[in-house]
Amino acid sequence: MPEEAKYGRGRCCVFGLENIDTDVIIPQTELVTVSKSGLADGLFARWRYKNDRIPNPDFVLNRPRNKECRFLLAAANFGCGSSREHAAWALTEYGVRAVISPNFGEIFFRNSIRNGLLPARIAAADYRCLASLADGEGGIDDMIVDLTAGQITVGRLTVPFSLDQVDRMRLLTDTDDIAETLLHRTDIEGFVAADRIRRPWVHQTLWEG
Repeated sequence: MPEEAKYGRGRCCVFGLENIDTDVIIPQTELVTVSKSGLADGLFARWRYKNDRIPNPDFVLNRPRNKECRFLLAAANFGCGSSREHAAWALTEYGVRAVISPNFGEIFFRNSIRNGLLPARIAAADYRCLASLADGEGGIDDMIVDLTAGQITVGRLTVPFSLDQVDRMRLLTDTDDIAETLLHRTDIEGFVAADRIRRPWVHQTLWEG
């Protein structure tokens, strides 16, 4: 498999609870910045820490083999709740490249695409099959996520995930709505210049004259 075809390879952590909302992913008390940085420490803060910010050893991300997991395998309706884009920011800053689930909160899904995080939708039966591979620390070793082929491989097991072609290309080329618009910058500037001649009154400010 060509390296460029892969979206990643590494360990996957399994989250077996359904309906994990964005306030669980990044609690409101952790929203200490409006930038995309400084949020990784707050990821799943209510579960990761005990009092006084002491790591909870029972939480899946705190188990020794899972601390650098690249993927999350989540039960249904991951990322439901508010439109908090910080949820995608916190996951990507932590190092998560893809979240794999039967379905997602729709706003979280769109925020993920915009921020380079792959929300890979799989069949419920495939979720159960992958989850059954988890070891004693709640993780799966050596998972490959192939964005070009639209499939996830662990050993001899391969399952497909769904993603439309536009979103696939955005992730492969690391572009978003703004970047796609800027590809047409010359045409846009040409239109504006011509429109200034055709309709000069439209381009005057309210305070001129």
